[in-house]
Amino acid sequence: MLSTVLPVRAANSVAPKSYQLDFGNLPGSDLRRAPDGWHAIVPLGGAKHRLWLRRLPASGSAVALDLPLDADLELRLQAARQFWLALEHRPLGTPPLALPALKRRRLILALRALDGWQEGNSYRQIAQGLFGSHRIGERGWKTDDLRSRTIRLVKLGRRLMRLRCRALLDKGRRRNDSS
Repeated sequence: MLSTVLPVRAANSVAPKSYQLDFGNLPGSDLRRAPDGWHAIVPLGGAKHRLWLRRLPASGSAVALDLPLDADLELRLQAARQFWLALEHRPLGTPPLALPALKRRRLILALRALDGWQEGNSYRQIAQGLFGSHRIGERGWKTDDLRSRTIRLVKLGRRLMRLRCRALLDKGRRRNDSS
């Protein structure tokens, strides 16, 4: 199961009105039966929350989340917090799988550098394409920090290609890679 899909079940308690969910009548939701239970996409608070239910709870019943203690617990907790904030009608913040702006920019540069490298361009040509020719000095290219940065970006792009971009999806986790 994806780490942002929340396992939901009926709770054995009475819930306040704001926490009572009728999965059959949630406006804009998509509820589908599958061999393993029910899958729901519920739009609340400006986000789409993905839920999995073994059985549909009775209309208006309280629900509980079952969060397994595994490697994806941190992402599940973030997704659960967003779902709770949506039920509370509070601002959701950033999505659990969102990449920080600097990391996203670095990954974009790495993929662009990889494209240039695969086309047979030199590191200098790649750097000119990424950072502009005005930033590349005529002298001292071998010791220029942009040369080192470009080489690192190409290596990152090659590693992403080898891992088939799984590193993009595994936010915050390191994989053993022999590069």
